[in-house]
Amino acid sequence: MIVVTGATGNVGRALVRGLTAAGVPVTAVARHITAADVPSGVRAVAADLADPAGLQDAFQGAGALFLLVAGEDPRGVLDAAKRAGIRRIVLLSSQGVATRPDAYRHPGLFEAAVRESGLEWTVLRSGGMATNAFAWAESIRGRRQAAAPFGGVGLPFVDPQDVAEVAAAVLRQDGHQGAVYTLTGPAPTTPRERAAAIAAALGEPVDFVEQTREQAHALMAGFMPLPVVEGTLAILGEPTGAEQQVSPDVERVLGRAPGTFAAWAERNAAAFR
Repeated sequence: MIVVTGATGNVGRALVRGLTAAGVPVTAVARHITAADVPSGVRAVAADLADPAGLQDAFQGAGALFLLVAGEDPRGVLDAAKRAGIRRIVLLSSQGVATRPDAYRHPGLFEAAVRESGLEWTVLRSGGMATNAFAWAESIRGRRQAAAPFGGVGLPFVDPQDVAEVAAAVLRQDGHQGAVYTLTGPAPTTPRERAAAIAAALGEPVDFVEQTREQAHALMAGFMPLPVVEGTLAILGEPTGAEQQVSPDVERVLGRAPGTFAAWAERNAAAFR
């Protein structure tokens, strides 16, 4: 049995589907999950990583855990996992732990707790995800317009499907204990290029509008803590060499190149119609 936390999210949902298709028993965990959110035969448990005491039922009978960075007590979550008999942890963290440790202290604390847990562990450090483009869905549907700052700055966004497939491999296979994998797409793409890829998938033009840093800051501050806003804008506008570098780790684990943003846009075109 494998427990997948964040099972209704971009990575978790794909991971649950993939494991289930492979015949692996899965317990899917999210705060408001119901049986309607998961494939037939998957056990759905509503639980919150912010409340480790409430996770015992979700963890019971499992041997491996896919863990998100959520809540403030990673050691409490890991203690609950150990009590339930879980032996293997795969943590979905962020590339920012390595490139901007001050701004990404929270996932850094989870990584430290996993390393010190005494369990088999693997850390997946994801770069920016292609699904960030869903922030454009409403404006593209309504006005065929996409707005973003730093229109000419490229980053190798990763397809969450690839993250899920790497997670599934690491959860099921031996040989990944103690590894830290950085997951990116196959090439940097700019916001302007990502908008053009969505336009190509739709078969209709999409107007790209470049925001100022100040405009983007004001919008992001409405739903993000200010330190996260600053860190995100720094990555988007002034990425380090490491943040722009394509990692070989998706191909190393899966034996194939990561998917392109254009392929992601084709697969998800319905969200922008």
